[in-house]
Amino acid sequence: MGTTALRRRLPAFAAGLATLALALGSTALPAGAAPPVKDVDLVAVGDSYTAGVGAGDYVTPLPCLQTKEGYVNLLIEELPIVDGNSTNAACAGAVIVDRPSDTAPSVLEQITALTASGTLSVRTELVTLTAGPNDINFTAPLTACARFTLDVCAQAVQAVRDKFPALQADLVEALIAIRRTAPHATVGVFGYPLLFDPAGGPALLTPEAQELVNAGTRALNNVIAQATDAPRVKAKAVYVDVTEAFAGHAVNSERSWIHLGSLEDPQNFHPTPLGHQAYADALQDAVNLNKLARP
Repeated sequence: MGTTALRRRLPAFAAGLATLALALGSTALPAGAAPPVKDVDLVAVGDSYTAGVGAGDYVTPLPCLQTKEGYVNLLIEELPIVDGNSTNAACAGAVIVDRPSDTAPSVLEQITALTASGTLSVRTELVTLTAGPNDINFTAPLTACARFTLDVCAQAVQAVRDKFPALQADLVEALIAIRRTAPHATVGVFGYPLLFDPAGGPALLTPEAQELVNAGTRALNNVIAQATDAPRVKAKAVYVDVTEAFAGHAVNSERSWIHLGSLEDPQNFHPTPLGHQAYADALQDAVNLNKLARP
């Protein structure tokens, strides 16, 4: 579902509200009273995918590289129900838990700052989050699989998978921190797209290496989904799968929604504007925003 489909949905929703108002009649509200305005306060935290890398038009310098064209801003700009004061605190390079060597604020540091400012609070209805690849250095298998033999590629992917238990524990900790500050918020926790189409064209990696990297991504998404479903997190977290949306749009697909440019391009392996639209659409499919809205 792209921008056109999203815009078709909004007039239909507005028409439905108008029909409901007529059905209720003029006695539903006191004379002269306006209906209560409902919106959804959205707070976004996480890594480069939530910061908007890949969508261009960057509004913050390194390390965060935020853009106004990422999926968070698409939700704010295209959906009247999302409050215009919603906040995106995500930063490229962010890991989940603080590490002294990191320059980007971690997800937990983002949550702490948002809590201190009152931006994340009991009034927050929706939080979105992407996190995980930086914690396990997912670029390492990409590099190994592009430069070395298939055996070395497989070892690099396995080294990443060995870090999954710690990653899952850290993600659960972050989700609990969000729930503690914003107990009424639904938390949309995104997975990541499969980067390659082994049946597609050349993409630095052999088809066999592409399969190995995709298998690593599937396993990562499974860890993220399990953290979202952990008993300590409770039912307010929702895993948002994007793999189906990106099917046919890998880096080496004819209609790619994932960047692959020069080796130094920071946008590599990040969603294009159409990819960010797919993220925005996936959230709407997974979370009923109208049910979250309150006066």
